[in-house]
Amino acid sequence: MNGEKIEKKMFEELNFIKKQLGEIKEHMVDIDSLLTAEETELVLRSFENEARGKLVPLSRLEEIKL
Repeated sequence: MNGEKIEKKMFEELNFIKKQLGEIKEHMVDIDSLLTAEETELVLRSFENEARGKLVPLSRLEEIKL
């Protein structure tokens, strides 16, 4: 292979890799958007507490200033 053919092949390969990386980035999951099992349990308990009226508003906590 002569130099021009090698450069052309390398350019094509780099473009292919660049395209693949773009597709991978589009389908990546943001790790910060996932909850652990413990966090999921806390969220579910929070919804249960809200439904039962057991939550304390922030304004009330600010008044107490523990």
